Amino acid sequence: MKISLKNKKALVGGSSGGIGKAIAQQLAASGASVTLMARNKDKLKVTLESLDTSEGQSHQYLVVDFSDYEEYKKIILKYFESNTVDILVNNTQGPSAGNALEKNVEDYQDAFDLLFKTVVFTTELALLHMMKNQWGRIINVASISVKEPLSYLALSNSIRASLVTWAKSLATDVGDKQITVNSILTGYFDTERIAKLNSNRAAQLGIPESAVLAEMKSIVPLKRIGDPKEYGYLVAFLASDNAAFITGTQIPIDGGLLKSL
Repeated sequence: MKISLKNKKALVGGSSGGIGKAIAQQLAASGASVTLMARNKDKLKVTLESLDTSEGQSHQYLVVDFSDYEEYKKIILKYFESNTVDILVNNTQGPSAGNALEKNVEDYQDAFDLLFKTVVFTTELALLHMMKNQWGRIINVASISVKEPLSYLALSNSIRASLVTWAKSLATDVGDKQITVNSILTGYFDTERIAKLNSNRAAQLGIPESAVLAEMKSIVPLKRIGDPKEYGYLVAFLASDNAAFITGTQIPIDGGLLKSL
């Protein structure tokens, strides 16, 4: 099966590293023109240089901070004044770790702005072209914790669950326009985010980071954590015409970690 995204334009959040970078690279390798979004300009430049241009694609980047919602709105509004998007990958940095007793209502509001409001606002803007064109792909990077909450990620558990249910509703509302909306439930991947979470957990438990990582691998049926490239393959498929009949789903990519159906 050949995946071709030639002449498609993609906007990918959190794409200066980790899963977002792998997604952007795979979309570009499949022929799409990609706009990168993240906070770190230097890392964005490095990622931009790594994107395939063999199909004559034109790539670019936006420096944004998803945690500053009002400033993000200004930047993304300006972007859509002169750009359209066929494939939108909603992906932001995660909120701070901590259990429910460690977080207050202001923390939840900040997480809501970061994980939910930025996504909904960006999607609303992207949908204008998608609905006119009668084609579009909206792909949300979520987490397995929406099905099986992780005690040390109370903010992520709560707000990402809201995001996934919103996406399910949206899929119904835009389906007749041939726009698909899917959420990916992310397991453990070899990223800076996981390394940071493992470092924090190791410090709390007073054990080496290597021990935390070994324990993490041991509970995954495949006995390893994911390569971000594997995530990119899934997103490229969902973005393609091959996945035109897949919408409203929550697809785990976790090596079998989820215990629920």
